[in-house]
Amino acid sequence: MKNVKKLLVVSTIALSLFGFNTQSKAASNHVVKSGETYWIIAKNFGVSANSIKSANKATSNMLYTGQTLTIPASTISAADKDLMARLVSAEAKGEPYAGKVAVATVILNRLDNADFPDSIKAVIYQKDSGYYAFTPVQNGTINNAADADSKKAVTEAIASRGLSQGSLYFYNPKTSTSDWILSRQVTTKIGNHTFAK
Repeated sequence: MKNVKKLLVVSTIALSLFGFNTQSKAASNHVVKSGETYWIIAKNFGVSANSIKSANKATSNMLYTGQTLTIPASTISAADKDLMARLVSAEAKGEPYAGKVAVATVILNRLDNADFPDSIKAVIYQKDSGYYAFTPVQNGTINNAADADSKKAVTEAIASRGLSQGSLYFYNPKTSTSDWILSRQVTTKIGNHTFAK
């Protein structure tokens, strides 16, 4: 009986220390180190630079060594980041790193746009007129593990959230069969992809 009690106590302590905490990470503080920028801090914490500036009521990009910043809780879960990275990996395989960041940015721009679903999972798995918005969902390649560059690109896209050109779509003009997509305003071209809004 004593061993059962010990096991119960040890298990309870282990659970409280190591896991099963389903609450989202609360806001925290960060003391600015020499050379840090909002961008660097945002990438390290997995939040957008704009959200850090907003949480601290910053009106400029100036930071001072020793300054204490409130870092808001990330609104994007680890599972959503992984899902984004897997989509980026499948959609932008063989594309330059900047193209991977741009694909991740399209997902975030859709999330922030009222014309699209209001969760990352719903954006990625969106279906319209019987077709998925993203080919890797249709063909199953989204289920493959993401490469390191795609994971890094997602982190970078999150850090720069709200600073892009507003791209909501991307396509390969050599393979696209949609006249509609060709009518959209082009924002940039990276590698084999054209980005548009």
